[in-house]
Amino acid sequence: MGPVRQGRTTSAVLAALAAAALWGTTGTARALGPGDADPVAVGALRVAVGALVLVLMAVGDRARRPPARPREGGALPTWVVVLLGGLCVATYQAGFFVGVSRAGVAIGTVVALGLAPVATGLLATVLGERPDRRWALATAVAVTGVALLVVGAAGPSGRADALGIAAAAVAGTAYAGYTITARSLLVRGVPGLAVMAAFFGVGALMLAPVLLLVDVSWAATPRGLATVLWLGVVATAVAYALFQHGLARLTARTVATLSLAEPVTAALLGVLLLRERLTMTSVVGLAVVVAGLVLVSLPSRRGARSPRRGTRHTVSP
Repeated sequence: MGPVRQGRTTSAVLAALAAAALWGTTGTARALGPGDADPVAVGALRVAVGALVLVLMAVGDRARRPPARPREGGALPTWVVVLLGGLCVATYQAGFFVGVSRAGVAIGTVVALGLAPVATGLLATVLGERPDRRWALATAVAVTGVALLVVGAAGPSGRADALGIAAAAVAGTAYAGYTITARSLLVRGVPGLAVMAAFFGVGALMLAPVLLLVDVSWAATPRGLATVLWLGVVATAVAYALFQHGLARLTARTVATLSLAEPVTAALLGVLLLRERLTMTSVVGLAVVVAGLVLVSLPSRRGARSPRRGTRHTVSP
C-alpha cells in the first residue's frame, strides 16, 4: 500500500471513528434536554435540522467540484434506493430515541449499534451474500452478548423494558439498511454529501407529520433549542458528513466495526454524566458483543490475498 493510499485509508478510519463518537453523544444530549420532550419528535427535529444543514453542505460541495456522472447499476434504480435509505433514516431516529428513553442511554445505544453489524450481515445475505462458519459463530456470540445485556438491564425486579429493547433493535437494523443503501449509491458515483442530504431530506418528510401531532413547544426553550441544534448540526450533519467520507473509502464491514465507538462513547457518557450504572452482567455482555462483532468484521484472508477488480467497492457483511 502506497503512502497516498495509506493516508486516505487513515483519514477514512479517523472520519468513521469521529462520526461514531459524535453519534455516541446523542442519547446523553437527549437525557440532558427537556424531560417532557416526545422522543419521536426529538428524532424528527434532529432529522429536519440535519437535512437542512446537509443540503447546504451538498450545494457548497457541488459548487467546488465539477459535476460527476453517476453510474446506474444494481437491481434498483437510484430514486428507489434513495427512498429506501430515507425510510431507514426515519425508522432509525424513531427507534433509537424510543429505545434510549425506555431502556437507558447505555443499554439502548449498545443494543442499537451493537446489532448493526450483524444486521448488515443478514441484509447482505438477503442480497445474495453467503454467510460462512466464522460469520455464524460471530453472530451466535453477539446474540449471546445482547441477551446478557438485556438480563443486566432488567435490574433487581428481574424485568427489562421489552419495548425499549425492541425499539433499539429496530434502530440497529435500520442503521444497517441505510449503510448498505448509501454504500450502493457511493459505488455508483453519487457524491457522498448528496447521498446524505437526499436520505435525510426523505427522512425529514416522513417524520414531519409527527411534529403536527405532538407538543414541540419545549424546542423553543433555551435547553430545548440547544438540544435540537446539537443533535441536528453536530450529531447529524457533521457526523454524517464524516460518515460518508469513511464509507466511500472503506468497506461497509469496516465502517460497521468502527461504529462500535458509538456505544462505547454512549456507555461512558451515561456512566460519567448521567450516573447510570452497568451491572456486572451488562459489562460482561458488552464485552461479549464487542468480541462477536470484531470477529464478524475481520477481513477474510482470501479477500486480502487476492483482491479482485472492483472489490474495493463491494459491500461485505
